Amino acid sequence: MPDTPLLDTVLTPADIRRVPVDRLQALADDLRAEVIDAVSVTGGHLGSALGVVELTVALHHVFDTPRDVLIWDVGHQCYPHKIVTGRRDRIRTLRQGGGLSGFTKRSESEYDPFGAAHASTSISAALGFCAARDQKGETNKVVAVIGDGSMSAGMAYEAMNNAAETTKQLVVVLNDNDMSIAPPVGGMSAYLANLVSGGAYRNFRRFGKKVAEHMPRPFRDAARKAEEYARGMVTGGTFFEELGFYYIGPIDGHDMDALVSVLKNAAEVDDRPVVVHVVTQKGKGYGPAESSADKYHGVVKFDVVSGKQSKAVSNAPSYTKVFGTELIKRAKIDPTVVAITAAMPSGTGLDLFGQAFPERTYDVGIAEQHAVTFAAGLAADGMKPVCAIYSTFLQRGYDQVVHDVAIQSLPVRFAMDRAGLVGADGCTHAGSFDIGFMGTLPGMVLMAAADEAELAAMIATSLEIDDRPSAFRYPRGDGVGVEIPELAAPLEIGRGRIVREGTAVAILSLGTRLQESLKAADLLAARGVSATVADARFAKPLDADMILRLAREHEAVITVEEGAMGGFGAFVLQLLAEKGALDAGLKIRTLHLPDIFQDHEKPEVQYAEAGLNAEHIAAAALAALGVTEGRGAARA
Repeated sequence: MPDTPLLDTVLTPADIRRVPVDRLQALADDLRAEVIDAVSVTGGHLGSALGVVELTVALHHVFDTPRDVLIWDVGHQCYPHKIVTGRRDRIRTLRQGGGLSGFTKRSESEYDPFGAAHASTSISAALGFCAARDQKGETNKVVAVIGDGSMSAGMAYEAMNNAAETTKQLVVVLNDNDMSIAPPVGGMSAYLANLVSGGAYRNFRRFGKKVAEHMPRPFRDAARKAEEYARGMVTGGTFFEELGFYYIGPIDGHDMDALVSVLKNAAEVDDRPVVVHVVTQKGKGYGPAESSADKYHGVVKFDVVSGKQSKAVSNAPSYTKVFGTELIKRAKIDPTVVAITAAMPSGTGLDLFGQAFPERTYDVGIAEQHAVTFAAGLAADGMKPVCAIYSTFLQRGYDQVVHDVAIQSLPVRFAMDRAGLVGADGCTHAGSFDIGFMGTLPGMVLMAAADEAELAAMIATSLEIDDRPSAFRYPRGDGVGVEIPELAAPLEIGRGRIVREGTAVAILSLGTRLQESLKAADLLAARGVSATVADARFAKPLDADMILRLAREHEAVITVEEGAMGGFGAFVLQLLAEKGALDAGLKIRTLHLPDIFQDHEKPEVQYAEAGLNAEHIAAAALAALGVTEGRGAARA
């Protein structure tokens, strides 16, 4: 009979710690096959997960999790971790409604001590765990795993700058999977990493320091610099040493023996924090992923044998593609148009722009704060910067939006992709709050596209605004199939449009819920209720004339938006209150995202849960009019 796969013997990390080191690679091979098979069913972040299979096994073998704290930065590489921490039986529910999250999540497992989905938070969080441990006099280890991409964010360096002053025991594993920091490594660098992380070297180093302490200062300084220089020449770690870390690496992240040995040594360092520099390959062990340009970073369901992904066919382009294509049109006309992204060129559609205008495209890495102020500098010197950042990630640069852009009235154009709910990525990636936080800023022009043609017009509009900042939001996914003009005309600032005329109730939509609003009007017509449907287009400045007309001519007004409460509906209420429109007995309902963080699901299910589908809009209108089930309506 064939041997039982090693993975079948692993229910928790405690079982990994009982596996002999010479059998850990076999376990890793089983784990890699399980990840590939599971993600082929669910879709998800495959490449990064495959790259950390050996590292995951080694970490759980060396460290006593969950007593020892293990924090994964971002968390999109945590699928192998989930499988070996008691969640293998649910791994094929990954990113599905009611199933496992695609990221680490505190409520999901004791092995997820800190939830994450935005980059560069792990070292700060780990440092907090270290400080808590030290305050309580405990002795457990704390490990943060962070990718080289995440190291481009300032927050990681803020944490590292603070680490040496806060604790003497912290292990940071730098997972370098893009070869952006170190060259390829082989047996010699693994040998050297093991050597400098070992106890004999560290003891010799301590002895040398004690001897140097009794020497005159010039000799002490010279000895320190010589030692750092020598180690830096071999390992490239001088930068981390200057921050107060003990640097080990680079080592091959797929060499199990080296990983286990070095991690054991790192765990024993007790005089300052440690950086273990591990070089891995995204997509490791799966041919289609290894040969893909993005290493299968994010995939939908796919065939394991061929690697072919099962992508849905749509007759309409994605909003993201519309943005990239339309921006190219504008840049061909206007040489001052430049584009900025924070490590998301393909996600924002700027990969297309970058192909057309490489010298006018700036990818600043995972550094949203820098991206915003960088754009402000470009605007201040006469360029037309378009800063394309997911709504959820723009939150990280909000201080710069306020102080460096809005206060100075600089014409930075913010393209806010992934506005609204985003399906399988869940609440950490939902663009729920931008209407509120951008709409409160004096001078801001804030637009929301109802369809792809409207998005094209809003791009044109933003590029015409040269005296203040502007922003336009649009969702993840495909458009509705409307025709886009060859060159869209700009909109009049602060002017909405009436899409359908009615008499009893007005549905005022902002964004892509317009299609559901039109369906709601049909449902209302079937009940004998005549509805006007309006597309607000602008959350700021509001079309006051149109809104006040709707209030005068209708018994009820229903606002609809793909954002959290405190956004568009609140702005409309404020206008109506200031103008006394509520005094005449106008009935108004504001429909928005619920006051919760919604879990991952299919977008259509999420919007149904949020009460933002046609049936919910119609029901809100009927309730406002006092029409209940069983009662007829004659409101035409």
